[in-house]
Amino acid sequence: MAFALTACGRLTVMPPPEGEPVVLKPAALATTWTDADGGTLTLKRDGTFTAHKVCVAVAWYDSLTWSGTGTWEQGSNKKQSFVGVTFDAAHSFDAAHPGEGERRPDSYAALRQGEVLKLWVPIGDPDNDYPHCILTSPVS
Repeated sequence: MAFALTACGRLTVMPPPEGEPVVLKPAALATTWTDADGGTLTLKRDGTFTAHKVCVAVAWYDSLTWSGTGTWEQGSNKKQSFVGVTFDAAHSFDAAHPGEGERRPDSYAALRQGEVLKLWVPIGDPDNDYPHCILTSPVS
């Protein structure tokens, strides 16, 4: 039976990265977040941001890196904060259609692991074990 289920697809979805969900105040979010490849997302207190080759997730696309400027918003439930970013300019996924891409990638969720804060979002198809897009910032 297990073999049959495995042949049809995964039994579980890829788990989130290590850490506990956390609710953060806007002041704690307003800092520079860094991904594993050195990309940065600087969230500013005025609700704007600057990104430089930062990992983002867009539905049904693999991990992408984007650079640019835009605005950000915080949302949260009782246990976790979420950060949504909207780029000022559209990004292309197709060389034949420059500037016709998404302006708003998937939202990041906040985690705390010891002294490290994380913003993360799953990327790509979870059945293929793509790594998560994880941004980190030291706890202030």
